[in-house]
Amino acid sequence: MKLFSELNNENFELYAANNYRNSSCISAEEFYEDLARFKYVLRLLRKYRDSGIIQERLVLNHIIVIYNVFEIGAAHRMIFYKLEPELWPSVKPFLMYLNYLAEPNNYSDITIDLNIVKKLQTI
Repeated sequence: MKLFSELNNENFELYAANNYRNSSCISAEEFYEDLARFKYVLRLLRKYRDSGIIQERLVLNHIIVIYNVFEIGAAHRMIFYKLEPELWPSVKPFLMYLNYLAEPNNYSDITIDLNIVKKLQTI
């Protein structure tokens, strides 16, 4: 669909709605709660960048919900759109840990944060 060839602030919400697969959702409020999880991941990764402290289980929980309620390919696009490129190495270990980046993809050139990898290995 040409409308979504590039994600931006104007079409992000519509793109999310088109790829929303939460069968138990009964209100728009639930959709917006799920959509807010992108902001939560962003905040947690910014906090990690600024302080060096990562709440790995909380990040995992939000990412799991995102990937459970949105199509996998769409969730990839949305999470990388919402995160600043300097945070991509921080989110990639979580996606690899959850096996969401197992297939060949366009994300192989993104480095990974080894500190987060070590944290995830202890779980």
